[in-house]
Amino acid sequence: MKLMPFGGGKAADATPDGEMTLVGHLTELRKRLIRSVLAIVLGAIIVYIFREPVYGLLQDPYCEFQEAAGRECRFLVRAPLEAFGVMLTMAGYGGLILATPVVLYQMGRFVMPGLYPHEKRALLPFIGISIVLLAVGMIVAYLLMPKALTVLLGFGVDTFEPLFGPTEYLGFFVKMLFAFGVAAELPLVLVFLQKIGVVKTETLAANRRIAVVAVVILGAVITPTGDPFMLGVISIPMYLFYEIAILVGKRIRKRDSSASVGAGSL
Repeated sequence: MKLMPFGGGKAADATPDGEMTLVGHLTELRKRLIRSVLAIVLGAIIVYIFREPVYGLLQDPYCEFQEAAGRECRFLVRAPLEAFGVMLTMAGYGGLILATPVVLYQMGRFVMPGLYPHEKRALLPFIGISIVLLAVGMIVAYLLMPKALTVLLGFGVDTFEPLFGPTEYLGFFVKMLFAFGVAAELPLVLVFLQKIGVVKTETLAANRRIAVVAVVILGAVITPTGDPFMLGVISIPMYLFYEIAILVGKRIRKRDSSASVGAGSL
């Protein structure tokens, strides 16, 4: 990393040597944040306009679980404003998900002037890959929702009647999505840190035991429920991603070394 140079804007935001001042940094950050918030608001409006099909999509895993048990797919509403509040909450979460590419892009644009050329080259493709991995993680979470409900509600099934409120179900659903999305980002973060030289591949390989503990702790933090099933579903793939990141890091280092040798022989 290096100090961010002054690349535009008002001259008052730059020091005599061309570096951006603190005021310039804050101005740039405010601009990126405003654009990110506007993207989230626009996404929320779009989701609210199409709230009925979106709500149906979110409800499908719950209905699949209920219908498999021979029960009617219904939610229990306990307050007059709960249904309206659920729609607003769903629109907010949906807007955040839709705006994720824009938010990541704005974050990248904010930090990019402060990066070295090789860090810039590494950052651009990683932003696109991170969006893909986030989407893949969320899709996996969606597909696992019926199974997760079956396992979680399998305890005391003879004495409990699984009739959820929409607020609790939506909260659980969103936590599942983000938990799997965050887990899917782990290998990308580790590969990026190895690519720019912040973390060495040997360091990751030598600290596997610490990684196991860290993965379990992180899995416990981001897991929507505290049950061992969900903890395993989150933690085991995360550790596999850790090992994959080590393998990818070795290949990147080998490729970079070969490229350096080839360039030196010219």
